[in-house]
Amino acid sequence: MDRRCFLKIAALSSASAALLSPAPGAIARGIPAQDFPGGPLGKCYAPPNNPVILTTLTDLFKIGPGPSSSHTIAPLRIASNFRETVAALPAETLNQAQSIQAHLFGSLSATGRGHRTDRAILAGLMGQKPDTCDTALMDQLEDTQRSYTTQIGGKTFTVDQSTIVWDQVKHTYPFSNTLIMRLMGPDATVLFEREYYSPGGGFFQWKGQPAADRGQPVYPYGNMAAFKQLARDRQKNLDEILLENEKAILKVGDAEILAHLDQVLSTMENGVNQGLSEEGVLPGPFPVYRRAKRLYQSAQNASDGDGFMNRLSSYALAVSEGNAAGRLAVTAPTLGSAGTLPALVYLMKHQLKFSQDAMRQGLLAAGLVGFLCKNNASVAGAEVGCQGEIGVASAMAAAMLAHASGAPLDTTEIAATSALEHHLGMSCDPVGGFVLIPCIERNAFGAIKAYNAYLLAKNEIATQHWEDLDRVILAMLETGRALPAPFKEMGTAGLGVTMVNC
Repeated sequence: MDRRCFLKIAALSSASAALLSPAPGAIARGIPAQDFPGGPLGKCYAPPNNPVILTTLTDLFKIGPGPSSSHTIAPLRIASNFRETVAALPAETLNQAQSIQAHLFGSLSATGRGHRTDRAILAGLMGQKPDTCDTALMDQLEDTQRSYTTQIGGKTFTVDQSTIVWDQVKHTYPFSNTLIMRLMGPDATVLFEREYYSPGGGFFQWKGQPAADRGQPVYPYGNMAAFKQLARDRQKNLDEILLENEKAILKVGDAEILAHLDQVLSTMENGVNQGLSEEGVLPGPFPVYRRAKRLYQSAQNASDGDGFMNRLSSYALAVSEGNAAGRLAVTAPTLGSAGTLPALVYLMKHQLKFSQDAMRQGLLAAGLVGFLCKNNASVAGAEVGCQGEIGVASAMAAAMLAHASGAPLDTTEIAATSALEHHLGMSCDPVGGFVLIPCIERNAFGAIKAYNAYLLAKNEIATQHWEDLDRVILAMLETGRALPAPFKEMGTAGLGVTMVNC
């Protein structure tokens, strides 16, 4: 195993470490090895000593411009953080500063052009924030010949394409998506630099980052088995546990949490409405035409079954097409999978007529699944392939629908498990590095699989169901580790190769 792979695996396995310990002895049943002819088959499930999950809903569900959470939102957040850090540097350092450089490594360098990474960095340095980002400015930044000035700490900087350095694709940093920001002085001296990582889902961190000032969860858990044991022991339901933990970790009240949930739901609904009204060609080097509006219109005259499938698919396509065009979307868990969850949200509100409270409760269930996948595996295509994006999104959507409909926790888990299980092994192979092919269609299939997983789960006898979420998440991580690097968002394998004529 080379050093890069070792560091990535070590970083994944140690993510979100904390001093707290989850409920001891929490493990779902598995198939006894002795039940197989000939006895054990070699490897078997060894439950990890999972740390307590401290991820919050505001961490998971982030709003920002498309097309990628790891390649657009995170770099924008990184550039914004670097801007704020530079502004706080001593005056003598700022007085010497002449320029800013952003060095992109790994998948950021390989597919960043197609994901608007350069535009995101420039926008962040110019003072833009993800959830309020001016998408018109992002479109304007397409002009690679133009320069812009920005004031940082009273110092004027010029930012343009020379700010962006498309560095090595192969490297030894601990995360594939690495971005090094530098403040440059005379004679190419580095006055200040920070090594940032984009681990997926719009999250970012930097080398030497101090621990966040956060509270401790009221109900600590590290995996689904521990969560279910906790719910039984404390006689609490899913949304009660999630809400109490969220308030304790962020040190806020109910109003702040509910306001964020409502903003997420509203952004998702608006994304569907906008996408269903738009037509034409999406931005990119080859023509990809919007289909959401046409598919939605055809659903009106289709049979009940075909009409339902077309409508649900059109909702997912609507948001995914908007995301590809750089519109605001929600990381659920990423922007590459931004259309799957909104498709079910739109269905729940406009066809199933769920109440706002039920929608919030469903979103909490989706958050739980996202937390478990994020902390015990990964949601980054660059780390585990598309199973960590569309697969996790489908699992989140299935859990959301099940819980919002009033299903018990066992049923909600089965829905999420089934959806994730049937995305295992999916590579991330964007053609040309753009979130166009196959990403847009995959969101529609993720939504369909989520609904089917919900149907299967609500008709399942829980005690007769073998698969559990913790084991499938571990299978996703193991599969992701085994995927060759070209199949993890590099755009240099799979469809990224076979779709291109020489």
